[in-house]
Amino acid sequence: MATKILNASMFGLTPENMSSHEHLPSELDSSLLNTSTVIALCVFFALLCACIIIGHLLEENRWANESITALLLGLCAGVVVLLISKGESSHLMKFSEDLFFLYLLPPIIFNAGFQVKKKRFFKNFTTILLFGIFGTVISFCIISLGVFWTFKKIGVRSLNIKDHLAIGAIMSATDSVCTLQVLSQDETPFLYSIVFGEGVVNDATSIVLFNSVQTLDFDNIDGFTALKLIGTFLYLFFTSTALGLAAGLLSAFIIKALYFGRHSTDREFALMILMAYLPYLLAELLNLSGILTVFFCGIVMSHYTWHNVTESSRITTKHAFATISFIAETFIFLYVGMDALDIDKWRESKASAGTSAAVSSTLFALVLVGRAAFIFPLANILNCFQKIESSKIHFKQQFIMWWAGLMRGAVTIALSYNQFASSVKKSPESALMITSTIIVVLFSTIVCGSVTKPLIEAVLLRHRKPMVSDLDDNVSLEELRVLLLESGDPNNSNNNQPARRASSLRLLISHPTTTVHYFWRKFDDKFMRPVFGGRGFVPFVPSSPTGAADDSSSE
Repeated sequence: MATKILNASMFGLTPENMSSHEHLPSELDSSLLNTSTVIALCVFFALLCACIIIGHLLEENRWANESITALLLGLCAGVVVLLISKGESSHLMKFSEDLFFLYLLPPIIFNAGFQVKKKRFFKNFTTILLFGIFGTVISFCIISLGVFWTFKKIGVRSLNIKDHLAIGAIMSATDSVCTLQVLSQDETPFLYSIVFGEGVVNDATSIVLFNSVQTLDFDNIDGFTALKLIGTFLYLFFTSTALGLAAGLLSAFIIKALYFGRHSTDREFALMILMAYLPYLLAELLNLSGILTVFFCGIVMSHYTWHNVTESSRITTKHAFATISFIAETFIFLYVGMDALDIDKWRESKASAGTSAAVSSTLFALVLVGRAAFIFPLANILNCFQKIESSKIHFKQQFIMWWAGLMRGAVTIALSYNQFASSVKKSPESALMITSTIIVVLFSTIVCGSVTKPLIEAVLLRHRKPMVSDLDDNVSLEELRVLLLESGDPNNSNNNQPARRASSLRLLISHPTTTVHYFWRKFDDKFMRPVFGGRGFVPFVPSSPTGAADDSSSE
């Protein structure tokens, strides 16, 4: 029976709804439950197919993308269900935090790490951490203070300090899923790397802040509270990252050492998928950040594990991860759109249209101010340390970074449900917070998401000459090798004196990113690849063509 309740609750059925059928025979009860579940699944999968088809037809439309299409289609489906049920129900599926965090979000974040251009990402890693951590904390403080000062004037008075801080963490979480669809990694690589990387770290930081708020004892706040929060965040960040790196390396070592492909490519493919998902579950079990864990696991697996499997498995895994991620993204926006018309929450809020509009407008205005408060100052601070003019983040890029990060999504809704939809919180103002959050998510996704692509074309002019910040490197590895191994003085080229090796410290200061990458490649080739495989790894199997060639050459 517990399994039935779990399956039914994921599709909008609750134990209270099922109680009317408890007196029926088990065969009839099972038939009724299975029928309703199958109907819900059929309709939902038909809507997913419709989203994909409509998204394909609107591929060339710069104002629309799959996320907006799925969101609007979910809203339309919710309206239809609401009319058919005569106002009793508006959704085929209720929003479930477990469904979102355990099944939908992990494949999206993993594929983002698996497909990300690692060289570009780590080149901007310091900037990403600065925006993702310090920027989120700044936004959290501004939104929390803004809510504390403005909500009482609007008439929302029952919320306490814990609720205000929770709202700050909830509204600080950007929608990294929608960012994947409105920004292009090929057309705007620098912006994509910064905004998406910041979004991943931002989501993890927001969730850590939200969980920290839940554990705070507001009756005993002292000077060590802030230090405790900082220490908790640093612990979660580094342990989550280490878990992801360790899991990725373990998968690479196992697949390299055992080489499953010599017997069955299905086994190595299945093992790669399972070991990509397992670290996320372990992180959640250990109360760490599953988002950071699975993201860095994806980066490591793309660098080592993916090169250790057979050619057919490489093609299969690459497309499988991308397909699962795409379906999960579409599922989420369709899911959110249908849940937006949760008639029960709108009834429980008991707020007038004016109050609901005022609360939603205030929240979105605080989101605007909170993001601007760290994007522009931090970007200009970073520019002060950039000597090359073309490497600086110019105002147009700052503006796009500010605008693209305004979208709020399923993470925001999930945290809002966690804070205000519990059995203890049944006040009308708690329901008002959920409905206002939904309004902010819908408005920011539809408006900001639809305008971002045209805005990039108008502001950044995609057909311009590429800037240094959009190139792979300022100095190639070959040029750096020459600088490291040969004399830095061209006048000595004709002398018989031995060449003087250029100073590594001087090169590190003048070209820090390129130099670090050069030494990392040397370390990787000498120590890491022999153990964990990676690019260029060819497993020796006597029965394989490679092994046969080696045997014949040794004779």
